[in-house]
Amino acid sequence: MKVVVITGSPHKQGTSALLADKFIEGAKEAGHEIYRFDAAFSNVHGCVACETCHTTDKGCVFKDSMEELNPYLLQADAVVFVSPTYYFGMSSQLRAVIDRFYANNSSLQSEKKTALLMTCADDTKEAAAGAVKSFEIMADYLKWENCGVIVAYDCGVREDIEKTDFPKQAHDLGKSL
Repeated sequence: MKVVVITGSPHKQGTSALLADKFIEGAKEAGHEIYRFDAAFSNVHGCVACETCHTTDKGCVFKDSMEELNPYLLQADAVVFVSPTYYFGMSSQLRAVIDRFYANNSSLQSEKKTALLMTCADDTKEAAAGAVKSFEIMADYLKWENCGVIVAYDCGVREDIEKTDFPKQAHDLGKSL
């Protein structure tokens, strides 16, 4: 299975980076082919709803890192999103990538699997509820099978999450795809 993992954290050794690493480790153990796209370290322009992608044959007006991601995204059997919770949602870096899915809307509406891995410094479910709901609606719209959501609550720094079973949960989810 071809799996695309899209991360949204600007912290290379942060809490969500650990979840991504463990998910990938589990997925590789299961024999899956992984392509990792770190949105925070890529050049992705936000969608401006110009409609060029839908009204011409030129694709998106922005020629940026999405050109690297798109072939993998379109060929993927599964797309996994990994993000810290930033102000009740996914990181803006990850949101920019998701917003740019619009240019490939009809091609992305196909049978794929998906999952969401998030970290959250807060210990209340309300803190990540908006991000989780947005993910669920997107998965439903794209006709993707939701294979799981992991939100590592009360994990503001790497040392916090290392003391939990959330990394193992991410590993197991990757292995179970």
